[in-house]
Amino acid sequence: MRKKIMATIKVQQVKSRIHAPQRQKATLDTMGLKKINQIVELEDNATNRGFIQTVHHLVKVID
Repeated sequence: MRKKIMATIKVQQVKSRIHAPQRQKATLDTMGLKKINQIVELEDNATNRGFIQTVHHLVKVID
């Protein structure tokens, strides 16, 4: 059986979560981001793109 290769996105937290609303803090937690400059690799799907859109001012997508 073949394994499907999923496209991924690397996301880096670039700003602090301190003054962010609770919903945005929860989104960062869901994405696995806990610290500034931390990088996580997520599957490229609609859910994760929505997460990135929610906190776009706190993160950047790395090529």
